[in-house]
Amino acid sequence: MKAKNQMFIIRLLKSFFSLSFLFVFFLLSSQKVMAHCDSFDGPALTDAAKALETNNVELIKKWILAEDEAVVVPLFHKAYSLKDGDFEIYEIVKAHFYETFVRLHREMEGATFTGLKPAGTTAHITVMSDKALEEGNFEGLLAALNKHVNRQLMEKYEKAAALYKIKDRSVEDGRAYVAAYVDYTHAVEAIHDILESGGHHHH
Repeated sequence: MKAKNQMFIIRLLKSFFSLSFLFVFFLLSSQKVMAHCDSFDGPALTDAAKALETNNVELIKKWILAEDEAVVVPLFHKAYSLKDGDFEIYEIVKAHFYETFVRLHREMEGATFTGLKPAGTTAHITVMSDKALEEGNFEGLLAALNKHVNRQLMEKYEKAAALYKIKDRSVEDGRAYVAAYVDYTHAVEAIHDILESGGHHHH
């Protein structure tokens, strides 16, 4: 029975290998979703910092709606004009520019702005997906995702399978099994649901 279940998991994973969006959905659903464009190492704020360094406001317009340029562009120019002045004033205006810029970008996505996040808080999978774009190496991303999902699903299965053998030994063992069973089946159901209906994720 165990061998059959393991073969089922293996066939399931192989059939999902080319569905990168599925892997991203599963990984993000199994951990706390970190902000992407809210963080200082995310692409939006990276472009904003580069724009201030080079005085090129065009770099940030792609991240906001055209109607929001009337708010963001003047703030950008205000911040840049203070760059060589009083440091504290510049930092305050720059922070206001960053926060306004990211908040409007998040609103464009239909997401809530909860403040700027420090570099290093971006989910590892998002860093990997950005790196794949930069390097033009999607195959590497797929391989890494497949390895992670394979390990995650197998761990959930093996935990539930081990507890299945003792689920009726005591109430405590039964509850431990149910918790593992729910975690395992919800992961599989999440994969099924994303295949059936697709998924959405805000950066």
